[in-house]
Amino acid sequence: MPLIDLPLDQLRTYRADLHEPDGYDDFWARTLAEARTHDLALSAEPVDAALALVEVHDVTFAGFGGHPVRAWLRRPAGTREDLPAVVEFVGYGGGRGLPHESLVWAAAGYAHLVMDTRGQGAGWGSGGATPDPVGSAGATPGFLTRGIEDPEQHYYRRVFTDGVRAVEAVRALPGVDASRVAVAGGSQGGAIALAVGGLVPDLLAVMPDVPFLCDVRRAIDVTDAYPYQELATYLSVHRDKVDVALRTMDHVDVLHLARRATAPALLSVALRDTICPPSTVFAAHNHYGELSDPRPSAEIEVYPFNGHEGGQHHQAARQLRWLADRV
Repeated sequence: MPLIDLPLDQLRTYRADLHEPDGYDDFWARTLAEARTHDLALSAEPVDAALALVEVHDVTFAGFGGHPVRAWLRRPAGTREDLPAVVEFVGYGGGRGLPHESLVWAAAGYAHLVMDTRGQGAGWGSGGATPDPVGSAGATPGFLTRGIEDPEQHYYRRVFTDGVRAVEAVRALPGVDASRVAVAGGSQGGAIALAVGGLVPDLLAVMPDVPFLCDVRRAIDVTDAYPYQELATYLSVHRDKVDVALRTMDHVDVLHLARRATAPALLSVALRDTICPPSTVFAAHNHYGELSDPRPSAEIEVYPFNGHEGGQHHQAARQLRWLADRV
């Protein structure tokens, strides 16, 4: 796959055209206030995962609308002190998987919460366990156009709220140092991490890899890959809905939430990524935290010869060292 976007020197200075909706902060404040009218309904049941060195709990908490959201909590076996935590969000179509998966953060001494993504878990991986009980008008197959005609009804309004509640849930669990919570994820998970980074003011760190849903208007112009193609397909049919749909997407474009972030960030980008084009990722990096005072630091790791797989375990090694310096 050849390079598909701007040259690297231009990417480092790229500034997105911002389309932040009027009343944007109020939209998200109302969203989270409504979610918090529901009891967190937090439970954590031990699971026998046949692991000697890692304890696993099956966690349930109330997300958007009070809907139950599932997660796995993993932590080093036998530890009793309050541990720093990493809340991880999953890529598009995936679910939280099985109890014995994804052990790196627990092995490194963290409490690790992996949140299920509502309605997903049947596209790849080992499955999910969280339904999305909210219906939708006509939508292109996938998740991007669910509720596309109204920001209040859009799918990612629910998912980002679930992400915020996941942080609140992990902070309420015994054995977690609530003052030291980081968020992470790749692709869709990276988008949720950026969104939560802009909605939760006191995180330890934000670690999004090849994040989705950044600079959406540019993304649909420079790539024909899915999931962005879901939006283009929808608009090719609903020709009269362009302005309405783009306005809705502006509400869930995480570029706008990233501008509000207050925690230091480590992002990653792959220059041959056709799914989340490099310029859209650099937009999130270059605008990160610019509305906060003081502005938090933001670093970006560049993988010139990779596609959407990004840095994979190389990036994980970078994150382990980077986060350890902040803990």
